[in-house]
Amino acid sequence: MIKFITYLMKFYTPLEQFEIMLLQPIRFYWIDISFTNSTIYLFLTVIVISVFYGLGLYRAKIYPLPWQSANEAVYKFVLGLIKEQVGSNGIQYFPFIFLVFNFVLFSNLLGLLPFGFTTTAHIIITFTIALSTFLGILIIGFMLHGLKFLSLFVPDAPKALLPLIVVIEVVSYLMRPFSLGIRLFVNMMAGHTLLYILSSFVLAFLNAGFKLLAIFPFVLILAVLCLELAIAFIQAYVFTILICIYLNDSVNLH
Repeated sequence: MIKFITYLMKFYTPLEQFEIMLLQPIRFYWIDISFTNSTIYLFLTVIVISVFYGLGLYRAKIYPLPWQSANEAVYKFVLGLIKEQVGSNGIQYFPFIFLVFNFVLFSNLLGLLPFGFTTTAHIIITFTIALSTFLGILIIGFMLHGLKFLSLFVPDAPKALLPLIVVIEVVSYLMRPFSLGIRLFVNMMAGHTLLYILSSFVLAFLNAGFKLLAIFPFVLILAVLCLELAIAFIQAYVFTILICIYLNDSVNLH
């Protein structure tokens, strides 16, 4: 088994695990809807989320079973974030925020499976979610407050400094989707790259006959894997809470 894994890793660099591979080309006129490994894992994420909540809701009882308890824990966690950051006015946006949290969380976790593919380690995925969410929040701000929404960029400050401060506020506001998408992408990509490098050290020591030396990188792999599990949850939490903070600006103008 070790020789087989070593044989596979000879042909890959740490970054090739993120390569999007074409599995089935499908074109409809000028529209490309081909199946790739990324497509498969996006569908797999949806299936896993559906199964996770399906098992919890199946024969739900007043005294919850383990699956139902897990479902309720995630539900209460996301609802608590919205109430804390946005208030009661943000509860109507709960379904979308709940969906984003689960998608990011399960995408991160599926990427930790052996020979898995991490969709959230690709900036096109994370930036698409971040940008679409940002545009939606921007539209909500104008729908609720009209042109008064622009007062968000005019803080209390001396009039002489207002032109400079307004420019800074607008630029920092427009940078939100970039920082939101890049943060998740970088954390997922860096962690998986480190795991690959440490795994190659273990295989190199084993092939060279230094089994005792292989213990050290193996222990590091376990430590990094535990860290990656924590990061999978933390990044889903950070992504969600930032969306709530941005939504609070649009709903409550502060």
